[in-house]
Amino acid sequence: MKTFRRSPRVILALIALGCLASNGAALAAGQAVQGQKAPGTPDLPRVALTSGRSTIVETTFDVTRIAVTNPAIADAVVVRPREILIDGKAPGTISLIVWGAETRIQYDIVVQQPITPLEQQLHLLFPGETIQVAVNADAIILSGNVSSTEVMLRAAEVARAAGSKQNVLNMLQVPGAAESQQVMLQVRFAEVNRRALMDVGVTLFTGLTGNWTGRSSTQQFPGADFEEGRLVFSDFLNLFLFNNQLNVGALIKALKQTGYFQTLAEPNLIAYNNQEASFLAGGEFPIPIVQGNSGSVSVDFKEFGVRLSFKPTIAGDLIRLHVVPEVSSLDFNNGILLEGFRIPALTTRRAETEVELRDGQSFAIAGLIDNETQTDNAAIPFLSQLPIIGNLFKSKADRKERTELLVIVTPRLVRPLNPDEVPPLPTLPGKFLPSGDDIGQQLEGGGGTIDAPPVARDARNTAVASR
Repeated sequence: MKTFRRSPRVILALIALGCLASNGAALAAGQAVQGQKAPGTPDLPRVALTSGRSTIVETTFDVTRIAVTNPAIADAVVVRPREILIDGKAPGTISLIVWGAETRIQYDIVVQQPITPLEQQLHLLFPGETIQVAVNADAIILSGNVSSTEVMLRAAEVARAAGSKQNVLNMLQVPGAAESQQVMLQVRFAEVNRRALMDVGVTLFTGLTGNWTGRSSTQQFPGADFEEGRLVFSDFLNLFLFNNQLNVGALIKALKQTGYFQTLAEPNLIAYNNQEASFLAGGEFPIPIVQGNSGSVSVDFKEFGVRLSFKPTIAGDLIRLHVVPEVSSLDFNNGILLEGFRIPALTTRRAETEVELRDGQSFAIAGLIDNETQTDNAAIPFLSQLPIIGNLFKSKADRKERTELLVIVTPRLVRPLNPDEVPPLPTLPGKFLPSGDDIGQQLEGGGGTIDAPPVARDARNTAVASR
């Protein structure tokens, strides 16, 4: 049996090789969990886990000490000499440093946002679509790419149903989506009101000088009244007949009225995607309000006129609109008199709908037709049933009115104008006040046009500047 003796140099070389081998094994263990790094950055082992879950990191040496940069994101504890338990608490990235007897390794701990139940439900409802969901206290944010506009809108509806008290920001991308995020709505209101009125009635009366005094009236129209021995007329109506010898007279109401009213408005309004905008062309009328027991009167104002409010949603190449057009006008016939104030009523035509259109397409809200027919007949019993003369004891008021409203809505995707694209303002042929009469123009160097663009000067202005 032979015995080999080794020199101290050989022994030191073997120890150095053992250390390098152990370090290489540790690096290999770390490289098993590391991710790709950018060129020029040190290769650090990377451990990825989801918030609320845990994982085990194994080492090739006994762990003597560990440290984490932010325990609020992830915490670590040594469960065995060569095993470290990492608990993910909140989304973020921290560093984990592990020491051994003669080794030290640093890890990047990446804690990711967990998949929410809403995102899992969307993946089940729309397989193959890349939809990510981010949820915070105020909103639900949808991001990713989907294949069609229908999927984009349906996903937003599912998110609204899942979080009824949270706003939904739909940032899903659709192929062929428009770059513009502003919608201009062109609306045309056309209203026609036709009305016809016919009143027929007769009031007979006799004077006070004879032995007989009398009057016949259906009370539908004003007639003659007797007050303190006198005959008082509140209205002579259309025809007034009186015989001085017989002391017999008649008030005849025979009136026929026709008329029409027509209005047209074309408001244009611009709104950002998913933002509501409103427009009003009309006015406000005061309404007095009595305050409690004090009896003091305050005034509130009620709007009327042509109103439009809409909320656009750009979904790829489609525009979804929630439109509420309204036309209202003052109605003094149905108003009330309160504390000496005449308060009119409002005649309102309103529609509310939600449609989908492409850029430049139009839809019409028609059929808002209001037909009103009112007939009031009054007659004196028995006398009105007599042949021929019975018509003198009858009265009739016939009223017919028809209102038709048509609303045409056209959405357009728009962008802001550059300075060289701004059109000129509309002006009348008349000129403004001539320049050169102000003090700034008379100063040397043109004190009024230092910061303004150059203007053409006429002969008079040139003469003033030359002086």
